[in-house]
Amino acid sequence: MELLLLLALLDGLAYAAQLFMVAVGLTLVFGVLKILNVAHGSLFAIGAYSASTLAALAGTPWLSLLALALAALAVGAIAGPSIERGLLARIYDKEQVLQLLLTFALFMILEDVQKLVWGVQPVFEDAPVRALGPVVVGGIVYTAYQLILLPGLAVVCLLFLVWFLRRTVTGRMILAVAHDREAAEAIGIDSRRIYLLAFTIGAGLAALGGALAAPTTSLVPGVGVQTIVLSFAVVATAGLGQIEGAAATALLVGLGRSFAVYFAPELEVVVPYLLMVIVLVLRPSGLFGGRELRRI
Repeated sequence: MELLLLLALLDGLAYAAQLFMVAVGLTLVFGVLKILNVAHGSLFAIGAYSASTLAALAGTPWLSLLALALAALAVGAIAGPSIERGLLARIYDKEQVLQLLLTFALFMILEDVQKLVWGVQPVFEDAPVRALGPVVVGGIVYTAYQLILLPGLAVVCLLFLVWFLRRTVTGRMILAVAHDREAAEAIGIDSRRIYLLAFTIGAGLAALGGALAAPTTSLVPGVGVQTIVLSFAVVATAGLGQIEGAAATALLVGLGRSFAVYFAPELEVVVPYLLMVIVLVLRPSGLFGGRELRRI
């Protein structure tokens, strides 16, 4: 029993780290732009496919680790500004249903783009995992990539975002726009530039989540669908726009799913959504959300 608990804990931490990297980008975009970006899942998938391609071309396992970061950076830097300036900037003042339909349409388009570029056969490249080698815990062999690198990067990402948003001038401007765009513009903050920056960061985080997940799973068409659904569950459970809450909820969902795999496999699929339903019934604003004042 103790061994099973240890296995569930370690698997849950690794899964939660991957989920957090995607969910935090989604919650940042919503917190600032007030748009639920369905296409976030496609950015995850494109980041994953791009990372696998670059890792395969890297030549050595150690260079393949660098390829993961380069792929995420490239996808975020190209797709983020292109989508925000080309599409989203035109609908900020439109109804939310139109915003949702636009991002859903973009999601469908990008899904087809993935098939055109990478085909429909599974893509798998585990060179980054092999670069770090195995780790033995309790007599069980794990990969250092999943046990150390993924949780470590998730913690670094969380700490960096908290520091950036609360300790830097740019971060405080982002928070000001997220809180009240009109008041922020009244004191001279360029909300258009802040929107562009926030969405680019969110796109980069989605791509990074995909890049980090790529060496641990086979990539097939539709890989972004499950990710975006789980990310929505995490964000809704935490409370929309809550970065620290996204980390805590990703950990809760990751551990819940992992323990279900070991002790109640039939509940594995429903555990994240069951947690979401229970939380939203008891606390509609989410675990860490609060009431907001709105103009009517």
